[in-house]
Amino acid sequence: MPTTRRQVLAVLLRAGAVSSVAGASACAVQEGLRFSSLTTAQEWLLKRPTHGILQSATAFSWAQTLNHLAQSIEYSMTGFPESKSQFFQMTAGTLAFKAFAWRGQMTHNLSEPIPGAPAVDPGADPKHSMERLLGAIAAFHSWSGPLKPHFAYGELDKASYDLSHALHIANHVAEFQAQT
Repeated sequence: MPTTRRQVLAVLLRAGAVSSVAGASACAVQEGLRFSSLTTAQEWLLKRPTHGILQSATAFSWAQTLNHLAQSIEYSMTGFPESKSQFFQMTAGTLAFKAFAWRGQMTHNLSEPIPGAPAVDPGADPKHSMERLLGAIAAFHSWSGPLKPHFAYGELDKASYDLSHALHIANHVAEFQAQT
C-alpha cells in the first residue's frame, strides 16, 4: 500500500486516473466550459439544437457522446457493469475525483467507453440521444434510492455524484461545435 505522496502519485499515473492536462484539454473546442451541477449542465443542453451536424476532435459522434453520458448517469442509480478494484477506488479513484472537484474540471479519455457497458451506436439519432440524456438527468434529480458506487471513484453521495456527472458532461461536450 502506498505510504508517501510520491508512491500515491506513481499509483495514479500507472492507473491512468489523472489525464495530462495539456494532452486532454489542448484540443478543446470550448475551452473552459464548466458546469457546477447537473442543473447547469441541463440548462446548457436544453439550449443546444436537436438536429444539425456537430464536429468534434474525439472519436465519439454527438449521439454517441450523449448516450455515453446518459449511461453514466443511469449506472449511478442502477449499478455499473464493471468496476475497478476497491483498492483502486479508495486510492487513485478517490484522489482523481477530489482533484477534478477541486479544479472544477474533469479530463479523461473521451473515446473510452464505460467498462462493461454496451457499445453506443455512432449512428444513433441525436434527438433521441439528447432525450435519453435529459431523461437520465431528470431521473437522477428525482432519485431517492441509494446510489451505486462509481466504477472508478467508489462510494459517492448524491451531491458528489451530481458534481461528477456535471464535470463529465462538460468534459465531453466542450469538444463539439456546430458545423458552419
